[in-house]
Amino acid sequence: MVLPQIHVSAVVFRDSQDKVLTVRKRGTEKFMFPGGKPEPGESPVATAVREVQEELGIDLEDTQLTQLGVFEAPAANEAEHTVVATVFSYDGAIAPNAAAEIAELSWVSPHQPAVELAPLLADYVFPALKSSVS
Repeated sequence: MVLPQIHVSAVVFRDSQDKVLTVRKRGTEKFMFPGGKPEPGESPVATAVREVQEELGIDLEDTQLTQLGVFEAPAANEAEHTVVATVFSYDGAIAPNAAAEIAELSWVSPHQPAVELAPLLADYVFPALKSSVS
């Protein structure tokens, strides 16, 4: 059985200790990358830029993002759905502020995350990040 897909864009931010910024949305338990669903006709990179501004108050330009890949995993917050995420990275320093639906921010190590992660991060993106820095 093919599950319905939810398309999203997300951004990986790293700090000077190589920790990765994760967010927890209100009413949820698992941490994920900042990002979200596209508006009609919006490209993945435009979605990432808009969502980061809405959720963290950070203004980015699409030229500042590098696509890491497209990852597919069970959706963390919508049962019987698959999330298809276009994931980007940003290499600059940031000062994020939780806004919109974001309840909590957490900088975590891809090697030993201290929070409960969405399957996309735990099973797909973090293993890719670990192999890129090992």
